[in-house]
Amino acid sequence: MSRQKILVVVDPTAAEQPAVTQGLALCRSLGCDLELLICHYDSQFAGRGFLVATERGALREQSLRHQLGYLNSLREKLAADGIKVTIRAVWDKPLADAIVRVALREEPRLIIKDTHHHSTIARTLFTITDWQLIRALPAPLWLVKNPPLQDAVVLAAVDPSHEHDKPASLDKIVLQQAREVAGGEQARLHVYHGYDALADIAKAGAFSLAPTPIPVAEINARVKTEHEQAFAKLMADEELPPAQTHVLPGRAAEVLPALAREINAGLVVMGAIARGPWERVAIGSTAERVLDQLPCDVLIVKPPGFDSPVTYKAQSADFIELSQ
Repeated sequence: MSRQKILVVVDPTAAEQPAVTQGLALCRSLGCDLELLICHYDSQFAGRGFLVATERGALREQSLRHQLGYLNSLREKLAADGIKVTIRAVWDKPLADAIVRVALREEPRLIIKDTHHHSTIARTLFTITDWQLIRALPAPLWLVKNPPLQDAVVLAAVDPSHEHDKPASLDKIVLQQAREVAGGEQARLHVYHGYDALADIAKAGAFSLAPTPIPVAEINARVKTEHEQAFAKLMADEELPPAQTHVLPGRAAEVLPALAREINAGLVVMGAIARGPWERVAIGSTAERVLDQLPCDVLIVKPPGFDSPVTYKAQSADFIELSQ
C-alpha cells in the first residue's frame, strides 16, 4: 500500500520557501511522501494569434519544463533521507482552481502553502488565492505564516455548541488533526472554545416580553454553564489538564489571537464548512477577522463528504501536466 502524500505549493517567485521546510518536517513526523507543485499559466502564449496550436503547445510545454527544473533544484537541496520527493508542474488557471484540481486527482494527506507578509501593516494577510482555497479545497490546508517552530504548541479551535451549524464530526476531525500534528505529545496540545453571550443578553433583556427581564449576570452564568458542559462532553476522552483547555467568553476575532500569543502557539487548527456552491465557507461567523489576526500558521479542515465547487478536470484544452 502506497504512503500518503503531503503536497506543497511552491511560489517560484519567492526567495524563501518556508512551506517546503514545513512540509518536509511533517513528512518525517507523519510518515508521508512529499510532492512539490507549481501551477503555472502565462497568458501571452494564449493570445499570440500568429502561432499555430502546435507552436503554442510547444512553448507552453517548454515553459512548464522550466518550472519543473526549478522544482528539481529545490528537491536536490532537501535533506530528505528516507522520504520520497516527487515534483509536478501544471499548466492551468486560475491558480486556486488549479491547486484544487490537483488535490482532487491526487488526494493528498494535506496541502501546504505560504502566505505573504505585508510589511506596511506589520502582519501577514491571506491572499485572494488563500481564501479561494479555504472555500473550495477538500483536503486539509496548512497556510504558513512563519518559519517552522520546533515543538511549538498546537491550538485546536472547536465549536461543540454548533452555533455555526458545523456538523458534530468536524470537531473530532479538528482534534484528530491537532493531535497528529502535535506528534502525539499531549503537552503540546491546547484546545479552545469561545462563546459570546451578548446575543442571549439582548434577547432576554432589551427584547424580552417578560414583565421582568432576566438579570444579565444570570444570563451570563447560564450561557457559561451551557458552553462548558458541551465542551466537557466533547473533551471527555482527551485527558488534557485544565491548563490546556480554554473555554473563554468574548469575540473570537479578539480572544483566539490573544490566546495564541499567550500560549506561544505555532499552529491553530480550525474547521470549515461550505453552505452552498456559491456561498462563502464559514469558519464561525468571524472567519476573515480571526484568520488574518492570528500570529501563527493555520490548518483548515473540512467535514467528511465536503463537495468542492471546483470541477475535477481542467476546463482549458491547453491543460498540460508534467511530473517526475
